[in-house]
Amino acid sequence: MDLRGTISPDRPLLVLALADEAAHLDARLPVLLTGMGKINAASAVAATLARTPPPAAVINLGTAGALHPGWAGTHEVGSVLQHDLDTDFLRRLTGQSVGAPLALGDGPVLATGDQFIADDDARAALATRAHLVDMEGYAVASTAQRFGVPVRLIKQVSDEAGDGAARTWQESVDQCARLLADWVRDHL
Repeated sequence: MDLRGTISPDRPLLVLALADEAAHLDARLPVLLTGMGKINAASAVAATLARTPPPAAVINLGTAGALHPGWAGTHEVGSVLQHDLDTDFLRRLTGQSVGAPLALGDGPVLATGDQFIADDDARAALATRAHLVDMEGYAVASTAQRFGVPVRLIKQVSDEAGDGAARTWQESVDQCARLLADWVRDHL
């Protein structure tokens, strides 16, 4: 976990997994780097929100794989689900809703899980439920909501989440970071 800048109630906290994704952000902005995956993201956001004044919002910026052909660009997520948690089975087993999808507004569905999707079969299976896939969005959104802080998820498509996605992500991450920094300049 790495926190840069000062968190204040009149500014959003920008949350990203990796320094590579934050490379072109204004250094004066409050930025939290969580590390990859749901546990790293949830624990970093929770630890930060527990010990600082609440920010105006939490904005999770990051790269995402496209689950459908032709998807590109920067997207604000409308809802997010955990693709690696069997919420239906757990509800039948316990009678409780655990890890249900989170509604955030209008926009595409993001599937979050602790697996980098770089396989055509995995991508096809997820494409029946979502438009984009990442590894931190659900954890950031869930944690911010538990602290009562407004949250937005902004994802830049870096790859097509199938065979070759790891190579494509490595090749595109710097350009994705530039586009995310442009989004911040234009929208905040």
